[in-house]
Amino acid sequence: MKLKKYIDMLEREDLLRETSSCGKCVEQEVEYLSFDSKDMRENGLFVCKGAHFKPEYLQEALNRGAFCYLAEQAVPIEGNVPFVLVTDIRKAMALLANAYYKEAWRELKTIGITGTKGKSTTTYYVRSILDSYLESQGKPKSAVISGIDVYDGVICEESHLTTPEAIALHRHFRNAVDSGISYVEMEVSSQALRYYRTLGIQYDVGCFLNIGTDHISPIEHKDFDDYFDAKLTLMKQCRTACVNLNADHCQEVCDTAREHADLSTFGTDERADYYAHHIVKTERGIAFSVRMAAKNRKPERNENFTLSMPGLFNVDNALAAISICDALDVPVQYMKEGLEKAAVPGRMEVFRGGAGSPTVIVDYAHNRMSFEKLFTSAIREYPDKKIISIYGCPGKKAQARRKELAEIAGRYAAVVYVTEEDAGEEPVESICREIAANLRGLPCRCEIITDRGEAIRKAIEESGEDTLILVTGKGRETRQKRGVEYIDCPSDVEYVERYLK
Repeated sequence: MKLKKYIDMLEREDLLRETSSCGKCVEQEVEYLSFDSKDMRENGLFVCKGAHFKPEYLQEALNRGAFCYLAEQAVPIEGNVPFVLVTDIRKAMALLANAYYKEAWRELKTIGITGTKGKSTTTYYVRSILDSYLESQGKPKSAVISGIDVYDGVICEESHLTTPEAIALHRHFRNAVDSGISYVEMEVSSQALRYYRTLGIQYDVGCFLNIGTDHISPIEHKDFDDYFDAKLTLMKQCRTACVNLNADHCQEVCDTAREHADLSTFGTDERADYYAHHIVKTERGIAFSVRMAAKNRKPERNENFTLSMPGLFNVDNALAAISICDALDVPVQYMKEGLEKAAVPGRMEVFRGGAGSPTVIVDYAHNRMSFEKLFTSAIREYPDKKIISIYGCPGKKAQARRKELAEIAGRYAAVVYVTEEDAGEEPVESICREIAANLRGLPCRCEIITDRGEAIRKAIEESGEDTLILVTGKGRETRQKRGVEYIDCPSDVEYVERYLK
């Protein structure tokens, strides 16, 4: 579209503050849209956003072909550069991205999943089910947008954000449509909802897994109410809402969902539409039964399912996937098939070496809720093993974790190695010392080893078969955030496999 149409759209949404006096530029076709100066093309519109934005980024974008920029304030830069100023850059960016990529999400079956814990696992369970179903029809596999990786038919890469910025998100939707893909499952973070990355999208199915006290900090959510309100936004953006009846504040979630969508519930509560019972650990994994209530012209059904992934808590995530896929009219046989073979990179991956070696679990657990579930499940599934915990905390975010995770690890583990985990703009040693201080007085031995690979090596080489090592927080991620950059490094899985040999 011409720039004028985007300006008119912003004005209709009461977001327009000011435009530069450039008669001809408003008739210019916007041939590209980006907030990344290195990703600009000829005749592009550049979005100036972010706490770390610098005028030189705009200059680089202009050098690469941008003819105009969008910002909240005029950028001090030489020359008569056309601009569009708005009152809220994030809302504006979402609206422009949606228009530029021609609302590609409307041509897809969209699934959005939110929660403090389990988003990635549930997303991959849904993906495994849908891909089994699509394969039976000879159709392309589904697209996925998650905190682990992204696949849209064109792009396949490791993720930096749980939910991408709006321009990148809508680009993924367009790539998926152009690649003949029909379904996309994605994680929807509280930050994405709070900062309007998903503004304007209506999901075919939205899922609410749970809510805990996480991401409360000066640069994330000011308090729990702000965090919870952000999560609730997804319930207002979907046609069918699937809600965990065992979640804290589930009544408020269900009430919000009923106002905007068809409601389905799941859980180990007998009142749930998808009720799990007879949950047992077997040699093959975890077996459980589900009573599926009569719904949407479907009779009541009782079905048996198997998960090959360990972790009894994963039954909640499997139930979520079952309720989502039933809302999408996926036959039960593909739910069973998909769940039985589902594997999630960096989630509850179990590794064993030769005789006398410890058992190692690599998992992404990184907040209070996921830590508690992981440790209690580990004790139930490995009752005869002592536990060694290896973890860290990120810089300048979710700072309450430094105390909360220490309380949990210190309670269950015999030894805790505190190490690097995306320290960002904080000194890693400072973060580790703060965590270690919170471990004092707890019944465990604590040691700071900032080199993550060295911490994993020491734990493995000094342990025997009576030990379970929990390596948490990074999974299969191959980057550490240091300063404002992401630095390549081996993943936890690579370290574990190397030292178990």
